[in-house]
Amino acid sequence: MADSIFRKLRDGGEEGELSPALTIEETVASPFGLDVSGYLLAKLSSSILAGKSKSQGLVLITFSRSPSFYIQFLKQKGIVVSSNSKWIRILDCYTDPLGWIDQSSTDSSEGSSLIKIHKCVSDLKKLFSSIIEAGKELVGDGKTRFSVAIDSVNELLRHSSMSLVSGLLTDLRSHGQISSVFWSLNTDLHQEKVTNALEYISTMKANLEPLCPSSDGQRNALESLFSVHQDFGKGRFHVRFKLRKGRVRVMSEEYQVDQSGINFSPISSADSVVATTKSLLPKVHFNLQLSEKERVEKEKVVLPFEHQDNGKSIDIYDGRRSLVDGKIEATSLCSKELQTDMVSSGKGGEIIYFRDSDDENPDSDEDPDDDLDI
Repeated sequence: MADSIFRKLRDGGEEGELSPALTIEETVASPFGLDVSGYLLAKLSSSILAGKSKSQGLVLITFSRSPSFYIQFLKQKGIVVSSNSKWIRILDCYTDPLGWIDQSSTDSSEGSSLIKIHKCVSDLKKLFSSIIEAGKELVGDGKTRFSVAIDSVNELLRHSSMSLVSGLLTDLRSHGQISSVFWSLNTDLHQEKVTNALEYISTMKANLEPLCPSSDGQRNALESLFSVHQDFGKGRFHVRFKLRKGRVRVMSEEYQVDQSGINFSPISSADSVVATTKSLLPKVHFNLQLSEKERVEKEKVVLPFEHQDNGKSIDIYDGRRSLVDGKIEATSLCSKELQTDMVSSGKGGEIIYFRDSDDENPDSDEDPDDDLDI
């Protein structure tokens, strides 16, 4: 499934359409958004070098890690990055984001021709111009495209408002020479409206779910401390694709983070359905299903007129003469004889009613005296 995201970013969008955009959401319980970004960065770089991508260049904007980290990371993946590389440019927003350091002390060593230090990240118009300028250095001014990777927008949101950041990302998607854009976001650091705004801009959303969810309460947290530590680098990776005509496709798989990086593996079909359904269900504060104890208690409830005394079902006589096995008819005749005896003895009386026709509804609302001229 992570490969499906990579293919979307590699192929880019059609001419005249906005570029595909991916938001990678992480949390404090599962802080591996940068690992996913690194995975996609390595795959996309290999595709560009092999000539299998629509984009022929890559502009990397670093906020949370230094450029030297990514250069070393790509070398570990077998991707050589040197001063003569014509396929990548790194826009350094990590070293001096506020412009407090002197220019003489920010000279880079290895890969210095690839790296451009960007100061004052709060000026997003200047940042957008720097990204486009770096991309045109790679592909020129024609129709050739390049991809944009932002390792994290958390620091960007720290220095600028949500509307300005959303505008920057939208401008990047709508630029004619940008093939695809992706970034990571820690949802625990921002309000829900910020997360919703970035999800609205994106065509794909990936979120990391820990294998052992966080516990409520100090006691439960202490009890599950060992299991959380043991399964910290494992979890579920959910991706939502926005398709044409408003359709949405949700996919899930497992991830595991080790020293070599993040690895993805498919999950069983049954677990996949449960994980997908769980991710789509709304978060409510009540149970949607009965527990086993509640189900047993419900079955013990005796409904009105269902059972009486000895537990046998009873038949309610509705005035008809023809009933099951003639039991009611026999009972009626006995009642008539009993009434005759009681009337003759002067001990009281009872009205016995026999229906004139079986066609008459027992609960008819018709007035029986409607034919009388009163």
